[in-house]
Formats: sequence, C-alpha cells, structure tokens
Amino acid sequence: MSVASALKGDTAQQARSLYRQLLRQGQQFSAYNFREYAKRRTRDAFRENMTVKDPEQITQLLSKGRQELEVVKRQTVISQFYKFDPLVLENSAGKVAKRAEA
Repeated sequence: MSVASALKGDTAQQARSLYRQLLRQGQQFSAYNFREYAKRRTRDAFRENMTVKDPEQITQLLSKGRQELEVVKRQTVISQFYKFDPLVLENSAGKVAKRAEA
C-alpha cells in the first residue's frame, strides 16, 4: 500500500466521521425546523462535493466542515435555552406512535 492510498483512506475516514458528527449534532437542535435544516444542509454539502478529487481542495473542505461543526455545536447549546412549542407535524407523529402503543 502506498502512502498516497493510505492518506486517501484516512481522508475518506475523516470525511465520514465529520458527516456523522454534523448529523448527530444537528439532531440536538430543540426546534424541528432547525434540526431538519441542519440535516438537509449537511447532506446537500457532502453530495455537492462528493466528486472532488484534488487533495488540497479536499483538505480545505474538511477544514471548512470542522469550522461549521463548531458553529453548529455553539448554536445547539444556544437553542436549548429557548424552548419552542412542538409543531403540529411533531405532535401528530407522537400521537400516531402513542395510538399504536395503546
């Protein structure tokens, strides 16, 4: 195995890890709309850059992703200070689950 292929595997691992961290952190938002936006934004950004092959550009994208992860972490903490009433969409999903249990 060459050094280049080993680094490529490491970069792919870093990208997968960053993707999972962003998705998990986005689930920490207390408001449904923010949670859904974070999930959609993460998926779209990774799909958009899926075909990038240049190692330098990949490194820049990973760095930008890590910065965005830090922003999301701060925002989720702040969002937990403000509680919102659940949306009708969220309530209906919970009611369906409760009816199924009964």
